[in-house]
Amino acid sequence: MDDCIFCKIARHEIPAQVVYEDDDLLAFRDLKPAAPVHVLIIPKKHISMLTHMTEEDGALIGKVMLTAKNLAASLDVADSGFRVVVNQGAQAGQSVFHIHFHLLGGRAMSWPPG
Repeated sequence: MDDCIFCKIARHEIPAQVVYEDDDLLAFRDLKPAAPVHVLIIPKKHISMLTHMTEEDGALIGKVMLTAKNLAASLDVADSGFRVVVNQGAQAGQSVFHIHFHLLGGRAMSWPPG
C-alpha cells in the first residue's frame, strides 16, 4: 500500500528506531511508548487487520510471535514479564490499519487493560 505509514517504514521511506528486521518482519520502537519497552512488530506484507488475514498468513503471524519472544529476551523483559497486544478495528484502538503487534514490558501491567 503506497499510502500506509507502516509500509513506508518497512520500505525505509520513513525513519524509525529499528530493533529487528528480516525479510518478512520489522520491529521498531513506538513513538509514544506506553511502557519502558514498547516495540511494534509488523509484517512487511500489508495486512490491514486480523480479520483480513488468510490461511497463508498463519505462518507469518506465528513468526511474529516467535520474534516477540526473542525480542523480549534481548530487551531484558522476558523474565520479568511482557505483554503482546494487537488491536482489531477502530473501536479496539487500532489507529494504523496495517496489522501490528505491541510488545510492552518493563513495568507492572494491570488488568483489564482498557
